Amino acid sequence: MTESKLSPYDADLEKNAANHVPLTPLTFLERSAYIYPDRVAVIHGRRSYTWLECYSRSRRLASALKQLGVGKNDTVGVILNNTPEMFECHFGVPACGGVLNTINTRLDAEGVAFILNHGESKVLITDREYSRMVRKAIELADRPDMIVIDVDDSEYTGPGERVGTLEYEALLETGNPDFMFEQPGDEWDAISLNYTSGTTGNPKGVVYHHRGAYLNSMSNIVSWGMPPHAVYLWTLPMFHCNGWCFTWTMAANSGLNVCLRRVDPRLIFDAIREHKVTHYCGAPIVHSMLANAPEAWREGINHKVAGLVAAAPPPAAVIEGMAKIGFDITHVYGLTETYGPAAVCAKHDEWANLTLAEQVVKNGRQGVRYHAQEGITVLDPNSMEPVPWDDQTMGEIMFRGNLVMKGYLKNPKATEESFRGGWYHTGDLAVMQSDGYVKIKDRSKDVIISGGENISSIEVEDALYRHPAVMAAAVVAAPDEKWGEVPCAYVELKDGVTVTEDEIRAHCREHLAGFKVPKKVVFCALPKTSTGKIQKFVLREQARSTASFE
Repeated sequence: MTESKLSPYDADLEKNAANHVPLTPLTFLERSAYIYPDRVAVIHGRRSYTWLECYSRSRRLASALKQLGVGKNDTVGVILNNTPEMFECHFGVPACGGVLNTINTRLDAEGVAFILNHGESKVLITDREYSRMVRKAIELADRPDMIVIDVDDSEYTGPGERVGTLEYEALLETGNPDFMFEQPGDEWDAISLNYTSGTTGNPKGVVYHHRGAYLNSMSNIVSWGMPPHAVYLWTLPMFHCNGWCFTWTMAANSGLNVCLRRVDPRLIFDAIREHKVTHYCGAPIVHSMLANAPEAWREGINHKVAGLVAAAPPPAAVIEGMAKIGFDITHVYGLTETYGPAAVCAKHDEWANLTLAEQVVKNGRQGVRYHAQEGITVLDPNSMEPVPWDDQTMGEIMFRGNLVMKGYLKNPKATEESFRGGWYHTGDLAVMQSDGYVKIKDRSKDVIISGGENISSIEVEDALYRHPAVMAAAVVAAPDEKWGEVPCAYVELKDGVTVTEDEIRAHCREHLAGFKVPKKVVFCALPKTSTGKIQKFVLREQARSTASFE
């Protein structure tokens, strides 16, 4: 038997400490502090910190947590707004081996208690604003040894008291500013835990690894074309997919983080004007609020502002509205399971020669893979075969690559199902267009089947958004004795504007086939998540509980 000959490319060329280091976004903070120690990294009202100060505070945090017993794979939960403390947690927690669990600030006590138990939080860091809810969650949670640390943000003047045994700044005083960040032994080690919205049953815990966090942080820069030292406004909650990984992105960019405790159009424009903000992210409703704000609020903003829109397919009217006020909007797409954005509607120079309406159509697609993602495609979920690029045949959007989660914490069945066939199944239905760009049609659970015809709720919503009185809209299926299901529209109107249901339906008939026109229009304030995403599951429940429409 002939011995297989070892290739010279394999002989004596092993990995070693000199040529292979596990990827981790922790190194971004070290680098920025080393090169730009005096450049301001974070601004929050009257407070500001340089990159060196931010690094020192993060090292103190890591050291202090270590002294409290936090080590590898210990979960540290945080219930914080977009503040310097939240930014520091993204480095200080994993720098001592811990896993950062950023918890949605708008959850109720029962939901938070579930997360604290399921994630087995050893420490909880919480903002005073949420003390009432947190106190109840702690009582409900079976975590008797959990250490609770309070953040008393000087920019917050509302109600709330401390609920823990330690205060954040006092905790930092116990830490060593020269503590050396502990790098992961393996880039596959967990860096963070993010829970899905849990629209049905308990939420699932999505586990990120250092490698994916590193690569998506870099992809945010490259795929968006961010220049060095960008000025980034935190309109997107840092708890949501770790701020779409922009917490780590901004350390890699050595830019300026402008913190914002709450989303308010006037505060956003004021911050953009004062700090010359260049970049921000948000759900369609955030951009819609800006596009529809009084023109006077935008006075004095003469520089280019770039925004990412995601969290739901952006209505064409939103993209068009932002273009009209001079904001350059890029559409990205992803899920909690893909570290936030993992696809981008990459723009082409020649699109600038198209009419605004044509540009809106091009820019409203989910697009193509991020630089660090290996693939996005549309497959038949049963045969796992690609759909033709005909803009007609629907399939399921699927991802593959380094920007896909490790899996669901303590849920092997859900993990296995989501990775069936070697692709991550998103549950989103889409078509492939002739240029290879993905165009989402609907969530599988949001397709309305009326009299055997499939109706895309997104298509109906796009028509609703084109009405000048509509601020936000959501369409769900309502039961109907004759057709089985019919479209029901929930509409939130702009301030000071009135319109009738018949007027809305007449408007829709101008843009849609008759069977797609909502049979019922309900005017109300739409339920939204803290990121501005409309909670369709709430509306579906409302529609199901309503008798068939006459």
